[in-house]
Amino acid sequence: MTIRGKFDGIDDEGRAAVLAAHDIAFTEAGTFTHDGTVSAFTFRCQVPAGPDDGEPEATGRAVAALEAYGVPYRVLQIAVTDMRDIRIRRKGRH
Repeated sequence: MTIRGKFDGIDDEGRAAVLAAHDIAFTEAGTFTHDGTVSAFTFRCQVPAGPDDGEPEATGRAVAALEAYGVPYRVLQIAVTDMRDIRIRRKGRH
């Protein structure tokens, strides 16, 4: 899951939490990349899914992970990549 948004009146404590979670990895707790002023962000989150889970369930879990940081935000865009749909093509195999 990738959530792009803007922080909405982030305070010093919230800014510190975001800076501490700065990374490009996808983790269950989520990580942030952000602009230099810590006003716009991209939140990356890995959401484990059950066999019957779909986009609404994944979105809900990703938003919950973002909300766990306790920072005010406004969501601009959410993107979902279901890893169950990814197929790996190996070189040399026909």
